[in-house]
Amino acid sequence: MPTSDSPPFPAALRLFSAGVIIVLIVGAGLFFAPALVKPRWPWPVTPFSARFLGGFYTAEMAVMAALLFWNRWSPGRLVLVMAFIFTVIVSAVSLINLGYFDFERKATWLWFLVYLASAAVSGLFLWQARARPSAKGVTLNRPWRAYMVMETAILGLYGVGMLLFPRVVSSTWPWSVDPFHAQVYSAIFLAGAGGIYLVWKSAPREELLVLGLAQFLVGLLAILGLVITDAAVHRIDWTATGTLCWIALFGWIGVSGAFKLYAAFRSFSSQSAS
Repeated sequence: MPTSDSPPFPAALRLFSAGVIIVLIVGAGLFFAPALVKPRWPWPVTPFSARFLGGFYTAEMAVMAALLFWNRWSPGRLVLVMAFIFTVIVSAVSLINLGYFDFERKATWLWFLVYLASAAVSGLFLWQARARPSAKGVTLNRPWRAYMVMETAILGLYGVGMLLFPRVVSSTWPWSVDPFHAQVYSAIFLAGAGGIYLVWKSAPREELLVLGLAQFLVGLLAILGLVITDAAVHRIDWTATGTLCWIALFGWIGVSGAFKLYAAFRSFSSQSAS
């Protein structure tokens, strides 16, 4: 992508992003090594919550790595918008639910430091770059645009429901989810909705690829984490309507991401051929 169309990020922002990835590696450990990471987490997490959060942090780590790889306005704009939405919501939910945290542990202070700093840094940079247009990219056809409007609405409404009515919405999840965790999870859906809306307005190839990668990993790892955890604890009713709907939701998110990845790769191939 031409430099004038998608300029590089400042070195300070790239350095900060590298630091965030280091923290995300710890979060990803909830999926790959929960027995090691759970005792060191800022608050108590159940086996299912640990793997679910770990799967999301793995996806977020891949997205942040994409920002470091390209180090340009596109796909950095998408990454920063999604990161800002996620960190602001999780920070607010954490501050409202301070009783979940043990402030005698260093991990708790690190949690608030990382999240508040991430929200501030991403918000400041986006504000400074608010007048910059998006990079040129893929022209989405009418069915794609209509689908992405629907996708934004579904994920956005679901996220708002998890945030404002956590007990009601999370009651359909395969495992027991308390209001605090439900509100933390809401940030995942709202960040996804924000990213999809951004790409719907303008779809640079890199942003379509990163968004597709994020959705594919979130959907895949959520379901995989449920299967792996239940193989050990045997608590999921796999025939329950709520469980089937939950699997369908994350399956849809994963498949939607796979189609975006396919569209992005086709666009890159067409660009190379021309």
